[in-house]
Amino acid sequence: MSIFHEFDDVDKFTVGTQGRPGARTFFLQIRADGTRLAVKCEKQQAAAISQYLDKVLADLPPAEDRPIQGAMEMSDPVDPVFVLGPIGLGYDRSNDRVLLQLEEVGEVDEEGEMVDDEDRGHIRIYITRGQAAAFTKHAGQVIESGRPECQWCSAPMDPDGHACPRMN
Repeated sequence: MSIFHEFDDVDKFTVGTQGRPGARTFFLQIRADGTRLAVKCEKQQAAAISQYLDKVLADLPPAEDRPIQGAMEMSDPVDPVFVLGPIGLGYDRSNDRVLLQLEEVGEVDEEGEMVDDEDRGHIRIYITRGQAAAFTKHAGQVIESGRPECQWCSAPMDPDGHACPRMN
């Protein structure tokens, strides 16, 4: 049975991680109408959503509302309803909200094409410009808080050490 949720008014839309740097798992978390949902995603997917929201916000007036910074932290427990696949993003001028459609990852056939599967999960949310701005700021901090870069080769360094090719 597929999961389908649609929320016109979202209390919280954020990104967070679990695990140590180098082995982090990324999650999107949504809270609306007393329901809290998490979707497991890739770091690149969180970054792509953030970049898109930045582009949309650049063409709109500045947001007047913004969640407080502490409200952007992910709440425990984090039990994902699905793993994120295709992402749909848009802006609805009629209600001045940003639309995000998050779909469950699907199967791929032999040619690399997505198999049309109606049982994949979907979450459709509308967020305010302020929530979008807060998400982009917070996502940047979460993404950058991973492994530090090596000062000589710029590769990410693990907490357990780093075999730098420039330090032979």
